[in-house]
Amino acid sequence: MFLQTVALNDVKCFAYHGFYPEEQLTGTEFLVSVEVTFIPTGGDTEDLDRTVNYEVINTIIQEEMASTKKMLESVVNIMLNRVLSAYPFVATAKAAIRKMHPPMPGEINHSFVQLAYAAENRN
Repeated sequence: MFLQTVALNDVKCFAYHGFYPEEQLTGTEFLVSVEVTFIPTGGDTEDLDRTVNYEVINTIIQEEMASTKKMLESVVNIMLNRVLSAYPFVATAKAAIRKMHPPMPGEINHSFVQLAYAAENRN
């Protein structure tokens, strides 16, 4: 039995997420990753209906990054819920957002928020 992974890693987005009003005015660069795993069914590996379409994942990323939120936790939660709704057969799913150079003292490459779900935890 195979476990298939479909993912988009480090999708670059400029967005206006942030708790503080000035973050929502100036915006910053984010890197977004979404990964899902599932057991493929049937033998036809050329059938897009038998897999997770990463174009759909990219659309979810782009739409949610364009919808400003205060907390990155909210953004990754919404992304994962949309992926799970589109592909209820996935075994695991995770979404992560890196906020590049968050506006605070020190040289910080990025902050990071990730949520992950496993099929046995879904309800």
